[in-house]
Amino acid sequence: MNESQESAIRLVLVTGMSGSGKSVALTALEDVGFYCVDNLPPELLEAFISLEQGLRADKVAIAMDVRSADSLPGLPQRLALLQGRPQRSVHLTTVFLDATTDTLVRRFSETRRVHPLSLKSANDQHRALTDAIEHERELLAELREQALVFDTSLIRPAQLRSQIKDLLGATQAPLTLVFESFAFKRGIPMDADFVFDVRMLPNPHYEPELKPLTGRDAPVASFLAAQPEVLRMRDQLTAFLRDWLPQMLRDHRSYVTVAIGCTGGQHRSVYLVEALSQTFASDWSTRVRHREIGDWPARTQRATDVG
Repeated sequence: MNESQESAIRLVLVTGMSGSGKSVALTALEDVGFYCVDNLPPELLEAFISLEQGLRADKVAIAMDVRSADSLPGLPQRLALLQGRPQRSVHLTTVFLDATTDTLVRRFSETRRVHPLSLKSANDQHRALTDAIEHERELLAELREQALVFDTSLIRPAQLRSQIKDLLGATQAPLTLVFESFAFKRGIPMDADFVFDVRMLPNPHYEPELKPLTGRDAPVASFLAAQPEVLRMRDQLTAFLRDWLPQMLRDHRSYVTVAIGCTGGQHRSVYLVEALSQTFASDWSTRVRHREIGDWPARTQRATDVG
């Protein structure tokens, strides 16, 4: 079968740091209909995709990482060649799973597994593991720059599966906006494209009746909507994003994550994430994440998708 006759295929490349949850991501993709292959050597990528297109497969997910370290430098070029095929027969999304070094060290220590790049003869095993993780970051840096990044440092496997299914299980839109609330005291999300600090806004935490609630609850939303500073912040964030999102789309971005943080990640950031998601729902496909309040409500808000 020549390239002009090949069927279109949606390819998800899953890569990232060892211990960051790639097996969880592959399982989630398999659940939504992807044919999944783990640890495919990059040298076999083109032949494998041609085979699957010949079999009329339409959704394929492949995991590649430092287990193929010697072949990684040529992977971006191989991906570019795939995307440059006639009639754009391969629609690629690269997913990069990441986590903080401390988190990865803890996970390897708990599971007693050896990092693929660890020097087994090293006297200081903790230092050897840390060095291996940093070397891995260097090897994967180019892939990370081109990818949709998931920070798995502070989330459970079930939450990661939910995110993967939500963002990749549905039909792709030209641009998907992910609005994420978080608490600065627990760190900034590593997967954010934009980070905004709203800790200077009036805090419902100090109102006894509002303290146990979240920004998704009506009393908190009413309190914040009555504050001029909050409305000014909302309008300024809206104007900034409306100005720059079209530029990112022209740069061939498929996903943009906007993280909004306050002290506890419960009231102000949650309210603004919900408000901005509704504001942009008429123009883009939007998703909402609330990192600190224990749920990850998925919503497709694009007006043209509403039946």
